[in-house]
Amino acid sequence: MSTTPKIWNEAGFVSDDPWVIETEETKAGHNERPLLPLADFLAKAGDGERELGVLIAPADDVIALQPFLDRIALVALSFPAFNDGRGFSHASLLRSRLGYHGAIRAVGDVLIDQIPLMLRCGIDSVAVTNATAIKRLEENCLPGIPHHYQPTAKPAAKAGGYSWRRVS
Repeated sequence: MSTTPKIWNEAGFVSDDPWVIETEETKAGHNERPLLPLADFLAKAGDGERELGVLIAPADDVIALQPFLDRIALVALSFPAFNDGRGFSHASLLRSRLGYHGAIRAVGDVLIDQIPLMLRCGIDSVAVTNATAIKRLEENCLPGIPHHYQPTAKPAAKAGGYSWRRVS
């Protein structure tokens, strides 16, 4: 598994992404922008700063972002383990209930089979470190099921024939 994530969106890999998740070892440098933990984001947004990036942990309450949605340039949703799906709920809440139209990124343990579902929930980009996922994305080979019964944050075309069937 690679330690440096590759940023991917539906147009392909992004080479000049400025966002950095700051840690003790890694700090945002020149021409880079930090993704702030929720508490730090709320403090800066409360001071009136704009165009901030926020890192949402699985246990964070995304409803706290509601008064500051116009100040957010990127929401990064943490997926610390493949079996922790709270980020899907956060993305859906941001898009459907809170009406957030900005960028949403999945970070952490992102696997190839999760990416189509992330896109359906309203996630725009993913930070991928998994070697298999990177290879499949380079090959433009996303898995998935072409028909869905549930509406999602990402608009779907009707498949025809059945009012409840949608096409990815």
